[in-house]
Amino acid sequence: MKRIKKLLVANRGEIALRIMRSAREMGIQTVAVFSQADRNALHVRFADEAICIGPPASSQSYLVMNKIIEAALEANADAIHPGYGFLSENENFAAEVKKAGLIFIGPSAESIELMGSKLAAKTAAAKFNVPLVPGTAEPISDIPQAKKIASEIGYPILIKASAGGGGKGMRVVNHEAEFEEQMERATSEAMSAFGDGAVFIEKYVTQPRHIEFQIFGDQHGNVVHLFERECSIQRRHQKVIEEAPSSILTPELRAKMGKAAVDVAKSANYYNAGTVEFIVDENKNFYFLEMNTRLQVEHPVTEQITGFDLVKLQIKIAEGEKLPFQQEDLSIHGHAIEVRVYAEDPNNNFLPDIGTLKTYRRPQGHGIRVDDGFEQGMAIPFYYDPMIAKMICHDETRERAIEKTIRAIDEYEITGLETTLGFCKFVMKHEAFRSGDFDTKFVEKYFKPEFLEEKSVEDEEIIASILATQVVNESKTAPLKTQHNITTSSNWKKNRNN
Repeated sequence: MKRIKKLLVANRGEIALRIMRSAREMGIQTVAVFSQADRNALHVRFADEAICIGPPASSQSYLVMNKIIEAALEANADAIHPGYGFLSENENFAAEVKKAGLIFIGPSAESIELMGSKLAAKTAAAKFNVPLVPGTAEPISDIPQAKKIASEIGYPILIKASAGGGGKGMRVVNHEAEFEEQMERATSEAMSAFGDGAVFIEKYVTQPRHIEFQIFGDQHGNVVHLFERECSIQRRHQKVIEEAPSSILTPELRAKMGKAAVDVAKSANYYNAGTVEFIVDENKNFYFLEMNTRLQVEHPVTEQITGFDLVKLQIKIAEGEKLPFQQEDLSIHGHAIEVRVYAEDPNNNFLPDIGTLKTYRRPQGHGIRVDDGFEQGMAIPFYYDPMIAKMICHDETRERAIEKTIRAIDEYEITGLETTLGFCKFVMKHEAFRSGDFDTKFVEKYFKPEFLEEKSVEDEEIIASILATQVVNESKTAPLKTQHNITTSSNWKKNRNN
């Protein structure tokens, strides 16, 4: 068992800081890597050492594995933590780190490669009878055969290109009468975009919930889950709000999904932190979607309801320790909600809004945690993801956690650019969210930019009314206040002369 004494964090921003803080509490020295754009970043100042690895573009810095490994060797580090994003799910990087004699804080390169292929991941999961979305196991291009399969699956179905993504070569078919036309369109678009007309056919889940399970495995064959996270509030298929636990899971369903998540991990001989993602339909049928072989952005909500520091757990497992608990030892404590504070404009299709944090004041109070990598006066670089911070609120119940989140959003002060805070408050106050009756189409169903504008005008009117009332009250008491001030001043002079 090798103890880690010095750790290089191959990332930036809030996740780099978050990892370094846990490492420091464990007595581990930290090394930051940074691009020229991040020279004055907080993670660079916090680390014990910092090494510049290239120009601002991530393709010339944070994504260049050789530079990062060389920096680790130069600093005499024992291990590398990839955080999330960048090289965190690159099997070649994991292999090269190990080849250089360093510890990779994450799963094996083989597990990353297996789960990185959606088809291979589903094939592995199927061996453990993990529920999969009904559909073809292999790509298909024969229209009559495809039509027969679609009929067996049952409409609506989804046709999607085998060779690509980004929504290209993807068609939803609601009735058999339109199948051939949509199939021809999908194969034609797939051929045009990817040079391959083959497609998959699978059942289309009309009201999907996105629910994921945090799993942990050690290098001794033990695997557990640390319960679920609800991640259905999304824009552009990316998460904005997460919570733990989910409001719709019964203890029985949680146990079934948790076992399935553990089985997915076992199918890949998985160790360290990972997340197994599921789609849940309106009838609470769940289907394996994919596995993320890294720490998730939203891991803090799991930390809040379990009491565990997941980064410390990652480090201990990488050192070769066994998991310090078994499944039956774990339980859920309260409810946690995370809102991602992005430098984005909800009034303009959530497009990034680059600028400087003229005002930046974090909310405070019991049960409120803010993970960020910025401070007042800093600019948001346009080279990277526009997330400013993650705000996590924890309380005894979901209702209290929601109210605490609203209060914290109101207390969060950011000026100089647009953020998603207003949208997040809109979600917290919406009946669909509060009742738990929502899915991944929340934005599409309920949100319009003008809703925030109307609220802004309403808030301004309330503030104006309050100010007007204060002015009137002050004018009524002005003579008394003036007399009091004169008297006080006069007494002060008198006492001073004495």
